[in-house]
Amino acid sequence: MLIIGSHVSFGKDQILGSLKEALNYNANTFMFYTGAPTNTIRKDIEDKYIDEALSLMQKNNIDINNVVCHAPYIVNLGSKKDLSKYEFSINFIRNELKRCDEMHITKMVLHPGNAVDISKEEGLNNIVEALNTILDGTTKCKILLETMAGKGSECGCTLDEIAYLVKNTHKQDQIGVCLDTCHLFDGGYDLSDFDSFLNEFDTKIGLDKIGCIHINDSKNVLGSHKDRHENIGIGNIGFNNLIKIIYHDKLTNIPKILETPYIGENDDDKERIYPPYRFEIEMIRNQEFDPDFRNKIRAYYKK
Repeated sequence: MLIIGSHVSFGKDQILGSLKEALNYNANTFMFYTGAPTNTIRKDIEDKYIDEALSLMQKNNIDINNVVCHAPYIVNLGSKKDLSKYEFSINFIRNELKRCDEMHITKMVLHPGNAVDISKEEGLNNIVEALNTILDGTTKCKILLETMAGKGSECGCTLDEIAYLVKNTHKQDQIGVCLDTCHLFDGGYDLSDFDSFLNEFDTKIGLDKIGCIHINDSKNVLGSHKDRHENIGIGNIGFNNLIKIIYHDKLTNIPKILETPYIGENDDDKERIYPPYRFEIEMIRNQEFDPDFRNKIRAYYKK
């Protein structure tokens, strides 16, 4: 079964509001942040929204195990330059896992971290140390390390780096990987030969470690290390290559999450931007690219 959704907001109704937004896109999974992705301000999780969300998921045949949380970008496990910030990041991620446990979420995506003013090897070892501190047996939710594009001092931008992080994490049942198609492409992996990529991943890490896939096209050329997402079929990866990834028989039960730009986000009129996910999900289900889909989105939301 195709498990497809997008990132959604987490507002006053918390996970219940996230679910309702996903249902509006005709999705059967979704990904959310428990607050803004660019800060660490968080409100308490409210049980009433969890109960309502679980009931509504059951009615709509959505498996909570396919729903994904994403940690904020601002935390950094790769640097000890400021030890207080490193320790804050560790404690924050541990608390995010506890919040996921409260909501029955089993997967949380995490950007591994940045090696600020140190070698990549030191950065990777800082991340390993942090992961082994965080995963101390007090939480259940799994961390999925996201493959990165290699921008700046990012760690986790090659399969060798991801493999190092995964294999040196003590709690193997709580560590996995989130593939991001834009990041992989910008990081230098030619996704037109996806079988070769999967074979390399299986050899170095193991396909059983893939817990989620971010489905994004790329504004950039192969190996640019820039990380700029594009709408499905508009970028340099291409619709057909993405469809082959989405429907690959070795990835059937893996949730696929869209993180593509809102329509109008790059236009002059920033006040009128529209989520593309209902239409991108429809194209993915039909396995057919509609070159006019962005105009159709504008027309749909202007009704």
